[in-house]
Amino acid sequence: MFFADPTADILARGALLSAITLIYIVVVIRIVGLRSLSKMTTFDFVMTIALGSLLAGAGQATEWSAIAQIAVAIATLFAVQVTAALIRRSSDKAEAVMQNTPVFLMWEGVIDEEALAKTRVARSDLIAKLREANALEMSKVRAVVLESTGDVSVLHGDVLEPELVEGVTKA
Repeated sequence: MFFADPTADILARGALLSAITLIYIVVVIRIVGLRSLSKMTTFDFVMTIALGSLLAGAGQATEWSAIAQIAVAIATLFAVQVTAALIRRSSDKAEAVMQNTPVFLMWEGVIDEEALAKTRVARSDLIAKLREANALEMSKVRAVVLESTGDVSVLHGDVLEPELVEGVTKA
């Protein structure tokens, strides 16, 4: 194809197809939006792994029909992600099935040891998050929440509006 050596052709083809597929994925992400790779839910994590697998497959493809199949699979993954996001927004039950529920790790200055154990968060990690959030007194910490994305939110100050902890569960 390009080179006299068939091995060089295979390597060049793999590099070219990987680059083309990577550019295709970037274009699709630009169309779909950054949500596709933001803080990940379990669903998003699985999608990211699938995209990586398809990118690897594209680099190893030997037939143009395989590239077309991979391009369709990538577009389908993003279509499923967009559809899932729309369903999650319109249905609390779907949201509960597709996404982890946020959990209180601390409430009104008291660390919930049971929640730490259940969520497998180390006490030292919680304390580090408190420092990171500039919490100066445990008694001023209204709540610490392990979010559905795995982030830890620290809510501190004088007042905590109930709307900010809507849907958060206790362990």
